Amino acid sequence: MQFVAKVKFIPFSPYKLRPLVDVVRGKSTKEAIAWLSTYAVKRARPIRKMIESAAANAKNKDGVDIADLWVKEIRVDEGRTTKYSKPGGMGRAAIQRRRSSHMSVVLEQKNTREKA
Repeated sequence: MQFVAKVKFIPFSPYKLRPLVDVVRGKSTKEAIAWLSTYAVKRARPIRKMIESAAANAKNKDGVDIADLWVKEIRVDEGRTTKYSKPGGMGRAAIQRRRSSHMSVVLEQKNTREKA
C-alpha cells in the first residue's frame, strides 16, 4: 500500500532542497526523519514534516507502523517565482527572483517491497 503527502509553495528554492531529498530517497521512514531532525538547516524542516505527515496518513488509514515504511518516491518541483526589482548599477533595475517549491512523497510498506 502506498501513502502520499504533498506540500506546495514552500519558500525555498528547489535547487537548494533537491540535495537533501536525494539523501533521504530510498531510506526507511524512521531513518529519514532522524537524519532530517539532526541536519541543522532550516530547509530540512518542511521535508521532515512532509514525511511525518505521510507516515501519519499511513497510521490513520491502515494502522501501519512508522518502522514498516520506506521512502519509495520523493520529488521537489518548481513552484511559482515572484519577481521584484532592486536598484542596480548605473541607475538600472536588477531583477530578483524569489523561488518557491512544490514537494510530494510516496511511502510504501517494507513487506510490499520484499514481495516485489
